[in-house]
Formats: sequence, C-alpha cells, structure tokens
Amino acid sequence: MGTRHRVFVSHHHQNDHARKKIFELRFGNKYGVVVPGSVDLGDIDPNLPTDRIRQKIRDEYLRDTSVTVVLVGTQTWQRKHVDWEIASSIRDTEYNPRSGLLGIVLPSYEEENSRTLGADRRGNVTSYDPYSIPPRLHDNVQCGFATLHLWSEDHERIEDLVHSAYARKARIAPDNSFPSFVNNRSGTRWQA
Repeated sequence: MGTRHRVFVSHHHQNDHARKKIFELRFGNKYGVVVPGSVDLGDIDPNLPTDRIRQKIRDEYLRDTSVTVVLVGTQTWQRKHVDWEIASSIRDTEYNPRSGLLGIVLPSYEEENSRTLGADRRGNVTSYDPYSIPPRLHDNVQCGFATLHLWSEDHERIEDLVHSAYARKARIAPDNSFPSFVNNRSGTRWQA
C-alpha cells in the first residue's frame, strides 16, 4: 500500500450520501487507501451566518485534509456547500494549507449525461458538459489543478488518483476566481 492521504469528501448530501458512504467504507475501511473526512447533515447549524459556516468548514473539517474529492452526481453543481467546500479546500490559510482536488463522476451523472460525457479506457473523463458539474471544479479541471474521472471500484486506481491530486497541488496553482454561491441553485445547468 502506498501513502495514505486524509481526504475530504464533498457531495450532494440528499442525492449522493449513499455513494459517499460506499466510497468511505471501500477506500477508507476496507483497503485503507484514504482517511475519510467530510461534513455530515447536522454537523453544522444551518442557522449560523454564512461566513461562520464557511469558517467552520475550513477550520474544523478541512484542517487536516490533503485532498478534496468531489463526488459529482446529477445535481452536485447546485449545492452552495459543495462550492464553499471546494473554495475553502483550495485556499492556503493559516490553519488549512491548500488541498489537492479530484472529481469523481458518479454512475447517476454518467447515465443522465451519456451524450456529452466521454472517457478514455482508464476512466479519465475526456469530455463533459461544463455547465453540469460544480463551476469551481470545472475551472480547476480547465487550469490543470484538478482532474475528473469516472467512478471506480478499483482501490489501486483510487489510491493513484488521490495521490496524483496531492502531488499536483504543489505544481499547479488553483483557480478560485468563480464568485461564491450565496444560495443553492436550481435548474438543469448553471449559467455563467
């Protein structure tokens, strides 16, 4: 087994929580590829001011992580917390050094977006509708800081992807210029 990384898993809680649990159990518990971390429903009081929620995510949940994995489902791009988690994880702060970034396309997304989604034989995503994934993730795929891959059950593949994301963070600057979400969004695609 190679180097284990503490991984923060960002996802759409309502739609993709079961896949997040599978990811953590399979790659954290069974194979020991990652040390999982994430925010679960009820962990942070939703009535707190937005700035306080963002600070808690950054200082309490991302503090010891080295890679953020975004599980990309059909509506992941709509969630303000996913946007905030990505933004916080790719910032260098006093308490939280920048994390690597990796997107994993879930089977639900793959089914719904089969006409625009392309991948090579290893599962590296080669084409997709940029308006159907989290905008901040898309920007970082474009600049080379992040990569996007199909869901895999192969623990060696996931270990390699996580380690590559970790290594990239020292070589490539992230793009954190997209305006932060204020609210959750709706619709089938985001607008520039």
